[in-house]
Amino acid sequence: MLAWGSAQASTSLTLAAAAWMVSGLSPSPLVNSMLPALVTLPVLLPLIHRPLAGVILQLLAVLVLLGLGVGTSPAVGAPTPELSIPVLLAMASVLAVAVGAQMTVLPVQRTLLAVHQLPMGQLRRVGEFGALLGHGLTALLFPIGRALLQFSQALVLLLPALPLARQARGEARRQAAGAGAPPAPVPFSWRCAMQGVLFGGLFGLLPLWVRQVEAGTCLDFGLVLAAYGLGRCLGGDWGLAWWPMARQLVGTRREGAFRYLVMALLLGATRWLPGWGSLLLFLPMGGLAQASDLDQVRGLTDLGDEPLSWQSLARSGAIGGLIGSLAMGLVAQLLGLPVALPLQLGLFIGAALVLPPRP
Repeated sequence: MLAWGSAQASTSLTLAAAAWMVSGLSPSPLVNSMLPALVTLPVLLPLIHRPLAGVILQLLAVLVLLGLGVGTSPAVGAPTPELSIPVLLAMASVLAVAVGAQMTVLPVQRTLLAVHQLPMGQLRRVGEFGALLGHGLTALLFPIGRALLQFSQALVLLLPALPLARQARGEARRQAAGAGAPPAPVPFSWRCAMQGVLFGGLFGLLPLWVRQVEAGTCLDFGLVLAAYGLGRCLGGDWGLAWWPMARQLVGTRREGAFRYLVMALLLGATRWLPGWGSLLLFLPMGGLAQASDLDQVRGLTDLGDEPLSWQSLARSGAIGGLIGSLAMGLVAQLLGLPVALPLQLGLFIGAALVLPPRP
């Protein structure tokens, strides 16, 4: 479990640090929105599940990012609108990290579930806490050693995954030798895809927004991600303390739409509250996002398989996230970055209005 959580921390730290690096290398919203699109792209590809090769690929990609961190430390340098060589290398490394993680995650999860007899809920919570740790380290390490320290620590956090990946490789070979029927195809869910559009657009331009519009630092960016991640950890199966009251008010069939409306209000309030007040609003946003994920999975009752339901959420959400991040980046590129937040508010409100009640 420690190795699994450490790997998730390494991935979240790597991706957040790379996103901040690219936001300093290029002020283009379209270029920056391509980064989360590259992260979600491997979920849609028919990759071979090779856990050990996946971890090694991630290690090599982090080494490349570490080299870029050495070249851009202590300052990122003057931003340029074109696709420079460092930006292209950073984007290729992010894609390699995402591909490696996708090659690794399913065999490792199956090993932890089957061999170590860990429940899916516990596995999910450890992953959430690992991502929270990675985002916290993104904020805390940058003031000390900037990108150099961020990527070096991401490399260290990924090393414990090597023995786990070797065990998962052996378990995958044993399962393949005794495999019978092919695995069931992952179905598409338009509700999950719509949610992916919303969150893909929101987080696609977040580092550039913090840097340019809010004049913030990587510490601010990392704390925003950490607050959101903490909200997800606290808001999952336990739920928010006030949510049963809201459920009685709107009914269980409309609570999904009501969540989007509340998230729109919280997102809009971040522009009015100063400093820490704005940061703290990402706590309930993370809790609502986690509750929405759980609601989406529980709504896929026709699948009758919880792991398959989570795969449907991941794949359908990835399709939506890919569309949302690129569309928001293109709009911000054409109309300017300040229009991104009002447009994002409109999307959340529109989703709350048009989302039909759950059957």
